[in-house]
Amino acid sequence: MVIGAGPVGLAAAAHLLERGLEPLVLEAGDAPGAAVSSWGHVRLFSPWRHDVDAAARRLLEPTGWAEPDGDALPTGAELVRDYLAPLASIPAIATRLRTRTRVLAVARDGADRTRSLGRERRAYRVRTLTADGRVEDVLARAVVDASGTYGTPNPLGSSGWPAVGEREAASYVTGPLPDVLGAERARFAGRHTLVVGMGHSAANTLLSLVELAETAPGTTITWAIRGGSARRLFGGGSADELPARGLLGTRLQEAVAAGSLTLVTRVSIEQLVPAGETVQVLGRARDEALDLHVHAVVNATGFRPDLDMLREVRLDLDPVVESPARLADLIDPNLHSCGTVPPHGEAVLSHPDDGFYLVGMKSYGRAPTFLLATGYEQVRSVAAALAGDRAAADAVELDLPETGVCSTDLEADAGACCGSSAGPQPVTLGVGAGVGFATGVLHGRAGDAGVGRVEP
Repeated sequence: MVIGAGPVGLAAAAHLLERGLEPLVLEAGDAPGAAVSSWGHVRLFSPWRHDVDAAARRLLEPTGWAEPDGDALPTGAELVRDYLAPLASIPAIATRLRTRTRVLAVARDGADRTRSLGRERRAYRVRTLTADGRVEDVLARAVVDASGTYGTPNPLGSSGWPAVGEREAASYVTGPLPDVLGAERARFAGRHTLVVGMGHSAANTLLSLVELAETAPGTTITWAIRGGSARRLFGGGSADELPARGLLGTRLQEAVAAGSLTLVTRVSIEQLVPAGETVQVLGRARDEALDLHVHAVVNATGFRPDLDMLREVRLDLDPVVESPARLADLIDPNLHSCGTVPPHGEAVLSHPDDGFYLVGMKSYGRAPTFLLATGYEQVRSVAAALAGDRAAADAVELDLPETGVCSTDLEADAGACCGSSAGPQPVTLGVGAGVGFATGVLHGRAGDAGVGRVEP
């Protein structure tokens, strides 16, 4: 069973089919790529050649599908229209796909997590909520959880909890990628917006707001980060092997230097107080009181995995980033900000409960550094292992573009990359989707041809 019909989930289905296995794909949204569609106005910084999975391509080619230009940068909407929708419509996948079906819980059939005897011989029981509101259990030999993290954003509060009053002020708070220059323009034009976060989602929104301010007088932008420096987000510039990603940091740094927005560092948000048209944001900034009145708050603080649905599965998770334990040291942002995460597969992603895997953005837990092609290699390896091909499962290879920036001290100047014996490797963020998607993205409305800014 595959949970999530985003790019990584559908790639998992394609690889499983190639291996002669029978996938069932469960998707919470109305259609494949539902989370991607929610930010369809955003342009990816990864060109098409990094966005199409090899097994998916092999399924699509006999249908007459025309692969997009490998050097072009798709929007989220184009990714769905030109790749995910055609892939999901292939009969081999369409007949095995259930949309509007939300997974509520996963467990070993007839055994909670405390029961060991005969556990490895038991199937997985997956409890679902169907489109017509029925609760239905489905049995599966194995479970590949590609449900992403986009549906579970981090709170604005700095201790991992929501700030006091955050729930009551929810109408003032947006997700990480509002359509500032399009459908939601009226919400931001001529108003004061606070953007919280230091990932590429924040950068996308900040640069959109800077562009909006050029034509909408009174548009005011405050950028709040928890760290003492934004150097890590400013990135590697021309040294980045994805030019669009490098340009993002350069343009944001120029906007800060030009005074187009106000950067506030070492911010701790403690309370939100609704005040009519505005919301009062209270807390601390560099040991001084923070007291802002803004019209909107963009929460770009990142995401976390939904682990409640997996309470009865025996998982081996890192206590810090909540990723598979053997993956954690490669991606923990407390240890490094490298664009050199080595390729990894089933051996790194496995858990004590055999046959259960977290893949895609959800495999990275709370860590922000993820590239879509990494997820494709993960599911290729997992499918090989489930088919009994140990050699193919262990032979993980991936050549991905570096960021051109890395530091073992996140407060230090970003210099040369840390280096890795694995060669050029992935880096960055992504929109982790609640339906199994995660990739870096570049700002731009649908139809824009240029390069601009990036995500989370």
